Amino acid sequence: MDYGKLFKLGYYIFFMRIKKISEVLGSKVHTDLGEFFGEIEEANLGDNKIDGWKIKVGGSVIPLISGAKGVIIPHHFVKAISDIFIINKSALPNPDSGFDELADETM
Repeated sequence: MDYGKLFKLGYYIFFMRIKKISEVLGSKVHTDLGEFFGEIEEANLGDNKIDGWKIKVGGSVIPLISGAKGVIIPHHFVKAISDIFIINKSALPNPDSGFDELADETM
């Protein structure tokens, strides 16, 4: 069964493919600069909408998150969902400001 919506705008006809959450679990995640980020593990739902995505981190991003196995990226940082996810580079933690600095500021 093909889930999709047909849009007609002027003389152009667009077909938008709608995916089920179960279809995107395990998808590869890349940043908008093309760097591999990880794989989708879960979707966080709130008020019957997708709030964020739990991503198992891999590749060159592992040192940036101080040994954590994964991160939760809010859905508004997702730029595209197709065969792969593309997320905004600003969703990544800044390597200049580590978690140690944040802990020192709160003490």
